[in-house]
Amino acid sequence: MRLLESLLRAADDGARTRSVIEILVLQAIGYQMQDNIAAALRPLERALTLAEPEDYVRMFVDEGSAMAALLEVAAKRRTALAYVHKLLAAFGKADNRTRVTQALMQPLSERELDVLRLLGTDLDGPEIARQLVVSLSTLRTHTRSIYSKLGVNNRRAAVRRAEELLRK
Repeated sequence: MRLLESLLRAADDGARTRSVIEILVLQAIGYQMQDNIAAALRPLERALTLAEPEDYVRMFVDEGSAMAALLEVAAKRRTALAYVHKLLAAFGKADNRTRVTQALMQPLSERELDVLRLLGTDLDGPEIARQLVVSLSTLRTHTRSIYSKLGVNNRRAAVRRAEELLRK
């Protein structure tokens, strides 16, 4: 780990972004091997931040199941969520949210997916807004956008349409 830290400083100093990302990925895997997931997430988060604009996929996928497991933890913590979902899809671990989004011409945003999930519950609008910590007006804006993208006009139809897309 000390060698990786030294290499990281040199790569940072030389503005070699690809090398920085590769070293951060190795650090994350190293910490994971030491059963220190909290420490593993720090370099992983930085690696994701640097890699996302360049859309790097292979350097994560090449690390195999250990990286897939770390990315699943990152997804649960909502770290670079859209990019992490893309990486997990490259591992063949796309979740239902990703499949719904990919099936639409105009994909749903992460927040719209959160709203859609809650539309399938017994919660009413104000309760959903409170759970998502948004105003009722913002919730209504997201809901209208979901309806438009799914081509429906009520919450039951939206949930049914999402389920149809999942079966495809």
